[in-house]
Amino acid sequence: MTTLEQRWESVEESVEEACAAAGRARSDVRVIGVSKTVGLDAVAEAIEAGIHDFGENRPDELVRKHDAFPSENWHFIGNIQSRQLEKVVGRACLIHSLYQESHADKIDRLAAAVGIVQDVLIEVNDGESNKQGVADENLIAMLTHCAALKHVRVKGLMIMAPIGDASVARATFKRLRELRDAAQSDLAARGIDMELHELSMGMSNDYSEGIGEGATMVRIGRAIFSADYAG
Repeated sequence: MTTLEQRWESVEESVEEACAAAGRARSDVRVIGVSKTVGLDAVAEAIEAGIHDFGENRPDELVRKHDAFPSENWHFIGNIQSRQLEKVVGRACLIHSLYQESHADKIDRLAAAVGIVQDVLIEVNDGESNKQGVADENLIAMLTHCAALKHVRVKGLMIMAPIGDASVARATFKRLRELRDAAQSDLAARGIDMELHELSMGMSNDYSEGIGEGATMVRIGRAIFSADYAG
C-alpha cells in the first residue's frame, strides 16, 4: 500500500503531465483534496504533504474540519440543503453546487448577516435526469438572478461527468467550457459584469480529461486518500 504523501506526489505528477499536454501552466489548475471520507488525522497528514484546498459534501463535516483547520481552504461540494446553509456560508471559501434560485437568495441573506460576499459556482446538469444542476437553457436566467444579489459572487461553473467512459467525460467537460464561453458573451452583451473564470470539473477517474478541456479546479478524493487506489 502507498502512503498519502506518495499518492499526492503521483497526483501532482499526473496533473503536471495533463497541463503540459494541454499547453497549460501547472499554476492554472487547483487540486481540491476531497476529504469527505477521512478524519482529522488524515487531513493533518494531507496538510503536511502540501495540500491546502479540501472539499466536503456534508455541512457537519465541513464545520468539524474547518473549525479544526481554519487556515486551510474549505470547499463545499455537496448537495445544498436550505436548513443547513448556515453551517456552510462563511466557512466554505467556495460553494460548488448552487443551482436553485431559492438557495442563492438564502446564501445572500446569510452572507449579508455576517458581512461577507460568498463565492459560488453554478452546477450544470450533465444531461442525466437523475442528477442535480441547472439545465443549459436555464443557465443565463440563473446567472442573471445571482448577479442581482449583493452578497453572492458567481466565479464560474461546475459539472459532474458520467462515470466510466473517458471520452464521454471529455465531451461533457468540453460542453461546459463552451457553455461558459457562450454565457460570458451573453452576460457581457446584457451589461452584466460577471467573470466566469472557474471551471470545476474532473475527479479521481477523469481529472486529466477535465484539465485537457480547461478545468481550473479538479476534485480528487480516492486518488489521494484511499490507500488501495489503483487508478
